[in-house]
Amino acid sequence: MYTEDDLRTAVATGAISAEAAAALRSSVKASRDAPAGDEEHFRLINSFNDIFVTIAAIMVLVAMAGIGQAFTPNVDGPPPFSGLLIAGAAWGMAEFFTRKRRMALPSIILLLAFVGGTFAMLLGFVVMAFGGDNFGNENQVLAGLLIAGSGLLTAGAAWMHWRRFMVPITVAAGAAALSVTVIALIVTGIGPDNLDNPENVLLPLVFIVGLAIFAFAMRWDMSDRERQTRRSDVAFWLHLLAAPMIAHPIFHWIGVTTGENIGVGAAIAVLVVYVSMGLVALAIDRRALLVSALAYVLATLTWLFDRFGAVELNVALTALVIGSALLMLSAFWSPIRNAIVAKLPGDLQQRLPVAGQLSAS
Repeated sequence: MYTEDDLRTAVATGAISAEAAAALRSSVKASRDAPAGDEEHFRLINSFNDIFVTIAAIMVLVAMAGIGQAFTPNVDGPPPFSGLLIAGAAWGMAEFFTRKRRMALPSIILLLAFVGGTFAMLLGFVVMAFGGDNFGNENQVLAGLLIAGSGLLTAGAAWMHWRRFMVPITVAAGAAALSVTVIALIVTGIGPDNLDNPENVLLPLVFIVGLAIFAFAMRWDMSDRERQTRRSDVAFWLHLLAAPMIAHPIFHWIGVTTGENIGVGAAIAVLVVYVSMGLVALAIDRRALLVSALAYVLATLTWLFDRFGAVELNVALTALVIGSALLMLSAFWSPIRNAIVAKLPGDLQQRLPVAGQLSAS
């Protein structure tokens, strides 16, 4: 099975011409009766060897964590030497399996291990240097600043990894680290002691940062409207990061996450928000928003069926309704999307990923 990344590599190395690659894409598009972009491709597994290497890599990383833990068995925070060894091992394995073999799934796991290990290492060394007892209520400002600094340095490490290996998920990992930095700085600036209810500050911050990451993802998407380069893969992971950061605060404010007492008004609001998210997802040709909000819709519909008497079948009816709706949406994604995009202003159409009827423009 040849992926879009394989086609790009073949063109870059001169194995096939750009015209031949375009002809192959057109043939696949015609056989599937959908624009290639609507399939939202991203590389994950080429063969079972990807899974085999991933399992082995995870075993090595777990071993590194255990060895690092032995150096600091009584540390209060994250074990710094575990983070150091995990990050070092992840980078070393990436030199072969990512840079030379270009294996997708191991590359994703190794990138996440490198970024997570780097953050744990930085935070762990900070706690060791200042002592865990110095991070109590009287030193919350210091703790916030150090967490923000760790997040910023982790983002820098992710940027170095991107420059070396160009794994698409790296940009999203760096954006997540920067998000931690921004939120930690703002909370520190406000003062933890001034927060009667942290959710009243944290959720709006997460929502705003999520919108910023969504806008950043759209910049990557707009630079590759036909989704034929690595930019589209980068945008995919950014959308996957932004979607729950946008969805969770919205549904929390509606009242879905507070318990089982969902009112009829809240249930209607959930459905309206989900339909709105669906329209946005269709317009930008990304499904992350729909997936991230799915759990809240399932909970709401389950409550509705239970509220109106279908107690024994509420879960089954919910699964049937949502599953059928999503299957129908998937089956008719391209024509529905074409109809929605066609109603948008022309300038906006030219910024969105190419729809079937716009491919000639």
